[in-house]
Amino acid sequence: MLEERVLSRVVRGFMDGFLELGPCEERDIPGPQPGKRYMLYLHVPFCERLCPYCSFNRFPFDEDRALPYFDNLRREMRMLAEKGYDFESLYIGGGTPTVVIDELCRTIDEAHSLFGSLDEVSSETNPNHLIPAYLEKLDGRVQRLSVGVQSFNNDLLHQMGRLEKYGDNETIFQRIQEAVPHFQSMNVDMIFNFPAQTEQMLIDDLAWIVESGATQTTFYPLMASPSVEKSLAETVGAVDYAREARFYDIIWRVLSQYGYDMSSAWTFDKSAGGMIDEYVVNYEEYPALGSGGITYLDGSLYVNTFSVTEYNELVPKGVLSVRDVQHFSKANIMRYRFMMQLFGLRLDKAQFEADFGVPIELGLPAEMAFMSAAGAFDVNDSEQITLTPKGRYLLVAMMRQFFIGVNNLRDQARAQLNGAERQLIFDAIEQPCAPVAEIKPGFAPMNA
Repeated sequence: MLEERVLSRVVRGFMDGFLELGPCEERDIPGPQPGKRYMLYLHVPFCERLCPYCSFNRFPFDEDRALPYFDNLRREMRMLAEKGYDFESLYIGGGTPTVVIDELCRTIDEAHSLFGSLDEVSSETNPNHLIPAYLEKLDGRVQRLSVGVQSFNNDLLHQMGRLEKYGDNETIFQRIQEAVPHFQSMNVDMIFNFPAQTEQMLIDDLAWIVESGATQTTFYPLMASPSVEKSLAETVGAVDYAREARFYDIIWRVLSQYGYDMSSAWTFDKSAGGMIDEYVVNYEEYPALGSGGITYLDGSLYVNTFSVTEYNELVPKGVLSVRDVQHFSKANIMRYRFMMQLFGLRLDKAQFEADFGVPIELGLPAEMAFMSAAGAFDVNDSEQITLTPKGRYLLVAMMRQFFIGVNNLRDQARAQLNGAERQLIFDAIEQPCAPVAEIKPGFAPMNA
C-alpha cells in the first residue's frame, strides 16, 4: 500500500529526532496538576528465561535482586503519593510481573492503600503462570490479566523458542480457559505477519482465540526494531510489510463476526471493562516507576535507569530512579495527541483546540491533509474524527513505526549499563531452537 510506505517513512524520520535523550539532572518528575487524570505504570524487569527478541528492560530472575527491587518499587510509590499523586488505574508490565507472586500481591495491596481512587489493575504474565496457585492470588486483585502467547501455531512457537518454555498450543489453550473466570478482562497478546506465517495459520490463531473464551485479544504487527532488523534479514528475510494490511483485514473481519469490538486499532474486546494494553489511549499522562520505566508528563519524556543495581541503590536514598529526559516542542506534543487519540479510534477536536489554542486543521495541516487524501477519515466534523477500516490500518502502521522508535530509545538507555549487567543479559539469553527460521518480533509499546 503506497500510503503505508509513505507514512512509515515519514514517521521513521520523525522518530529519529523525537526520542533523543539527555541527562535529567534533578532526578525528579513534575507533581500532579489539579483535575488531571493519571495512570501509574510499574515495571518488573525479571524473567525466569530471557527471550532473544524482547526489547524491554529485563534481567534473569534472581531472588536476591528481585526481593529488594519489589521493596524499592513500593518505596517509589510512597514517594509519588507524597508528591500528591492519585491514580484510577495501575498497569504492571515487565519482564514478568508474576515472577514473585507474593511480592506482586503485596505491591498491589500497597497501591490500594496509597491511592484512594484506584479501581482497576492490569498485569502481564506468561502462560506458565496461569496455574491455580497464582490465579487464586490474583483473583480480586487484578481486573485485567494479559498473557503473552504470540501464536498458537506450534511451529512458530518452536521457532520463537516458546514451545519449550511454555508448552504447546493445547496446554496454553487450556490454561487460558481456566484463567478466564478469574478476571474481568482476560487478554491474549498475539503477533501477526511473521515471515513464516501463512493466512491459514493466522485464521487458525483467530479460531484458537475465539474458542478459548478470552474476553480480549491484542494483535500486534511484527516490528523489526533497529536492534533486531539485521538478524531478521539474516535468518528469515526482511519483514514483508506489503501483506501486513491483508493480514490485518483478516483479523478485524473475523473477530468482529464473533462479537469482538475494537478498543484500539489493534485491540479487540468482548469485556465490559475496556482496559487495554495501550493505556496511552485512555491516559495521556502517566508516571512510570521501576528500572526501565518511561514517564510522560507535561510534554516531557522521563526514562528511568535501566540498571537494577543503580535502582536498588538510588531509591532507598529517597531518590526517584529517573535518569534521562526529552522535552518535546508544542508541534510534537500535538502530533503525539493526534496519533494516540486516533489510535484509540476517536479524536476529540474541541479538546484539541482547547488544549493547544488552535484547530487541528491549522495545528497539523500536513497530517490532516495526508490522512484525508488517503481516505482515513470516516467522520470529520466540528466535533470529532473517526476512522475508516483503511484509516485504522494506517494507524497500525503509524504506531508500529512509533514503537520501533521507542525500541531505539531503549537501546540508548541500555547502552549506559555497566559491563557486568550487559554481560548478565547476554549470558542469559537463550537462542531459539530453530536457527534457520529464527523469529524475533521485537514489539515494544511505550512501557509494556
